[in-house]
Amino acid sequence: MKCLLVFYSRTGRTKKIAELISTEMNCEYEEILDTKKRKGFIIGFINSGFAATREKLTIIKTIQKDPKLYDTVILGTPIWNKRMTPAIRTYITENKNRFKSVAFYCTMGGKGGPQTFESMRKLCEKTPVSTLAITKKEIKNKLHLDKIKNFSRQFMS
Repeated sequence: MKCLLVFYSRTGRTKKIAELISTEMNCEYEEILDTKKRKGFIIGFINSGFAATREKLTIIKTIQKDPKLYDTVILGTPIWNKRMTPAIRTYITENKNRFKSVAFYCTMGGKGGPQTFESMRKLCEKTPVSTLAITKKEIKNKLHLDKIKNFSRQFMS
């Protein structure tokens, strides 16, 4: 099965998980780059959370990999106020008709995984073949590694 992992990361945590999944699954990945500045506490954290809450779209840089060429697209997002980021929302909106199947993963402070996955499912108009939610605490305690292995095994059939 040929997979493409697509993710957005503001702080680098979601990117770190993407790299681990990509290595575990031996799949290609592409980072979605938001053209809107999202660094810092006020501009980054608060305004970004507000944009996610209002389910706003954003302008992302041109993607390099065509999702239509892959059997499954794995979509990764940090959770902002129990929602996907505007960058992932934009990517899905622009490409959902090019997905054959999808899987989702998220990184989060503590809550919001199921709600975010349901929103992603509705937006993609596809049920994910698998989901993976990883908390900041699990990363700190190195519990995310086994979760990534279990998630990756579901694609090795």
